[in-house]
Amino acid sequence: MSLFDRARERLGRIGAGSDRIYINDPRYDEWQVVREYEDLQTAMAFLQALRDAGQEAVLTSDWELDRYKRGDINLQVPPGCWSEAEELLSGLDLD
Repeated sequence: MSLFDRARERLGRIGAGSDRIYINDPRYDEWQVVREYEDLQTAMAFLQALRDAGQEAVLTSDWELDRYKRGDINLQVPPGCWSEAEELLSGLDLD
């Protein structure tokens, strides 16, 4: 089972607050966007994969998500951490 699959499985077990996304939060204006997603479930899986690897990361959006938890979702890391995060995400076995 790939890291991505394990992260997606954990979504059901994380519990309340697992869909934490920062909406228009200026604290993350300087953070770098690693990837962009359209749905929260996929974004959470990749966020968890980064966190499992020890990488600090958050999900942000400029607007509230719709009722289906879809929208413009950014996976962001602190300044200077983009390269490491991109390497981790690019190395995931998604097959």
